[in-house]
Amino acid sequence: MHILIANDDGYLAPGLQALVEACEGLGEIDVIAPEQNHSGASNSLTLSRPLTVTRVAGGERDNFLYVNGTPTDCVHLALTGLLDTMPDMVISGINNGANMGDDTIYSGTVAAAMEGYLLDIPSFAISMSQHEATHFETAASITIDLILHYQKNKPKDAMLLNINVPDIPLEKIQGIHITRLGKRHKAEPVN
Repeated sequence: MHILIANDDGYLAPGLQALVEACEGLGEIDVIAPEQNHSGASNSLTLSRPLTVTRVAGGERDNFLYVNGTPTDCVHLALTGLLDTMPDMVISGINNGANMGDDTIYSGTVAAAMEGYLLDIPSFAISMSQHEATHFETAASITIDLILHYQKNKPKDAMLLNINVPDIPLEKIQGIHITRLGKRHKAEPVN
């Protein structure tokens, strides 16, 4: 299996590091992430300046790159010529904070996964349920389970899954719930 990993929190983010470590051994992994945090970048592309792709210095991996652009830039560059072969899956995350409801349209994490999905590649956007998360290993473990489940039960069409994981130890996870995307409501005045 060939997996492309991206994110929106930047290439030094602890969630990205946890995801990459967890995916070791699943197959070929390429990591292409933004140089800086681009949370809330949505599906934006950088059109006003040249983009630079840089290999992470001193890293153990030849295939760990960062781009001075958005999450969508990262995946778009990877899928339109940067990679020698197309990946079997795109995984974006692990985001530090939830991506739920209407907020998914602003999410760089979801946008990176969506870029893969738009090219008919199965894609997952993985997020922690709150900011200042500490249990990235929980989300990483659940991601591995979902990848393995997907490999055994491949649907005929590619899909985009937006996955939010509670910031708790793995042993406290009580199951997985499949939901539909909710909608925002107007704020109610506080009395």
